[in-house]
Amino acid sequence: MNAPPSRRGAERSEGSAVRIGALVPLTPPGWVEAGRHLLAGLELAVGEVNGAGGIDGRPLELVVRDTAADPRRAAAAVDELAGLGVAALAGEYHSVVARAAAARADALGLPFLCSSAVLDALTEKPTEWVARLPPAQSHGWQIYADFVLGAGHSRIAVATQPSVYWASGIRILRDHLAPRGGTVIELDARALAPAAVCDELVENRATALLLLVGFPEPAVSIVKSVRRDRRLADIMIGAPAGQPEFAEWSTSLGEDSAAIPFLRYLPERLGPLGTRVETALRERLAEAPSFVAFEGYDTVAVLADLLRSHGSDRARIAEAWPRVAVEGTRGQIRFSRTPGINVWQWAWAPTQVVDRDPARPDRFRVRHAG
Repeated sequence: MNAPPSRRGAERSEGSAVRIGALVPLTPPGWVEAGRHLLAGLELAVGEVNGAGGIDGRPLELVVRDTAADPRRAAAAVDELAGLGVAALAGEYHSVVARAAAARADALGLPFLCSSAVLDALTEKPTEWVARLPPAQSHGWQIYADFVLGAGHSRIAVATQPSVYWASGIRILRDHLAPRGGTVIELDARALAPAAVCDELVENRATALLLLVGFPEPAVSIVKSVRRDRRLADIMIGAPAGQPEFAEWSTSLGEDSAAIPFLRYLPERLGPLGTRVETALRERLAEAPSFVAFEGYDTVAVLADLLRSHGSDRARIAEAWPRVAVEGTRGQIRFSRTPGINVWQWAWAPTQVVDRDPARPDRFRVRHAG
């Protein structure tokens, strides 16, 4: 890769820290709980790298910036972090925010390993500077659609709000379900009160409702309204984007939080590394770690391996994406060029459809594995 001098991160003096910029939603309207788990994984891995001697004797430093789910704020943070001399960027949970960060990183020639955002079109054009750990939305949501069909649902309503991410999800569902006999009925959550959503579900004879809306609202109000409507006693509620993964979901909904299937990116059983990291994350978070925390840990594991092997020169790091072979918490991580995806992609992280057990909402049940 030929990069002009302005694109190449200068090697720092011996003994100074190697810096990684971290983009994380830490304040509303960002999903703060997801950001907290992502940051816990990033920080745990950085601490372990430094406990093992750092990067060739130099400490690894995480420079954190709060994106607050704001694409413009994220783009400005990328500019700032590039000026601070970070070797690479890590993080971000929200897809639309990660897309803005990826575009800016590509323009500046700054390697960006996206931890959690799944939007297929993370960049508008192919780039050598960006790689991603989570499965693309099309991969995960097709697995979810297969689960919904396999559970006997062919008339599927989606309560949705305007967003590039939600619109992409609806398109994936329609394209995958229609050839298999499924129908997707779109309900505008802006125009319909929760009670009106229930009326539409009855009128359209829907047997499943997927929540493609923000949390806590309007998701919490819709779930409560549907659960209390006797006409909808047999309807399945689903949340493919993963809202029920976090404790805040259970706290907000109580018993209503259970039996709402969602996507998460964990294997059926963790290996020795994953088990050790799970224990450490649980101690750090004072609760069970979400898959997002594992994504944060794996992000630093990959970047640390690249920094040890190729130094902190930005162009050399980006050139090495296809040579990555790192044992992560959820399996071996390698990046490749995947059709329809413009960034270097781990194809694929383990993917499950799970829900909270009605008998014990703090416990998860695996319903389907991709």
